[in-house]
Amino acid sequence: MDHPQVVNPAERAEFRPDKMGKTTLFESPRLLVGLNAFEPGQAHALHAHAGMDKVYHVVQGEGHFLLEGRELPMKTGDLLVAPDGIPHGVRNSGHARLIVLAILAPAP
Repeated sequence: MDHPQVVNPAERAEFRPDKMGKTTLFESPRLLVGLNAFEPGQAHALHAHAGMDKVYHVVQGEGHFLLEGRELPMKTGDLLVAPDGIPHGVRNSGHARLIVLAILAPAP
């Protein structure tokens, strides 16, 4: 993809029947912008990134942000920052598809 350009994340979502779909919208040595697409019931298990901060922004749908020892409800428009080393994940506990923008800095 050439940049800069306007991107509608929901139009680029790739759903998979077996696991969360992933799409890279932009990547440089400093930044990764990706899209995670979940069918109902799918999840991205708790994990952490050493030396990276991550921002999740809910583009469409609802579910739960998973944090070590907690689950926080999320819906379209919500945002969560997972700083370096904090275990985090996402679960689509809704009845419709879930699309979450994921921004990591620096890029992995």
